[in-house]
Amino acid sequence: MAFTVIHLHQLTIIFGILGNIVSFGVFLAPLPTFWRIFKKKSTLGFQSIPYSVALFSSMLLLYYAFLKETNGTMILTINTIGCAIEGAYLIVYLIYATKESRVYTAKLLGLFNVGFFGVIVLTTMLFVRGTDKHSMFSKGGMRVDVVGWICGIFSVCVFAAPLSVMRMVIKTKSVEFMPFGLSVSLTLCAIIWFFYGFLIKDFYIALPNILGFAFGIVQMILYVIYNHLSKKRQNSNKIGDDLMIKKADIIQLQELAININLGKIEPQNKPAEVIEIILEEMVDVNNNDNEDSNNIVNEVDKKAANGEVPRGDNAC
Repeated sequence: MAFTVIHLHQLTIIFGILGNIVSFGVFLAPLPTFWRIFKKKSTLGFQSIPYSVALFSSMLLLYYAFLKETNGTMILTINTIGCAIEGAYLIVYLIYATKESRVYTAKLLGLFNVGFFGVIVLTTMLFVRGTDKHSMFSKGGMRVDVVGWICGIFSVCVFAAPLSVMRMVIKTKSVEFMPFGLSVSLTLCAIIWFFYGFLIKDFYIALPNILGFAFGIVQMILYVIYNHLSKKRQNSNKIGDDLMIKKADIIQLQELAININLGKIEPQNKPAEVIEIILEEMVDVNNNDNEDSNNIVNEVDKKAANGEVPRGDNAC
């Protein structure tokens, strides 16, 4: 029995460390975006809402970890790092944002990250008792359960946020706005934290990550499906471009042959007969290619005319 308890404790530590490592990588995922913002000296049209929400989530889990009497260290460490990283992102955003975006972000942080979070902390401290009913800063008791429920509900809302992205992928048939690497990282993160919460019997941590795992799997399936369709469209467009190039070459050779026959250009290395033979061969090849490829080109043109072929707008 003692061996089982020791083994369980070791597994808990392993999953806690893995959760910290993977979550740290997820926190660093927007770093290339902010490097571009720093180089361009502009926010490039990006919104501050995701970083404000991520900061609020880290703050809430940090408060929850503080209230836990046991097994709160791993949650405490990663969310302390998360608060620091998300805070740094928001500072950079405020520096390079436009006046309107800066004002909006300041209001968002004031109402959401300060006001709403402050109400949660004050309410649970004043009206919800911990283990020591006579201490305002008491841990455990009903207080940790109430904050745990709040964390669980908010985590479910955060995990449900990718629904809008998945809807966009299905509508546009493009995976441009759903990076595969980030989907894999979030899915892996959900799996690790589920097992960590299960091992320490903290279902406020474990249960929301079941939903995160499910949404992550769906995102990866959608990526595989629509990324394959995107590659097909790219190949179809490439065939159409090649046909246009062949037609342009034929027209140029026709003009060259006419000029030589009219005596406007003196043939140097190739007489007009050779050019005409080459021209006939290219026409034959082009006719054969047209039979196989015209249907693809017409289909692509038709889709573009109907607005079915998505066009991703890059931030810069």
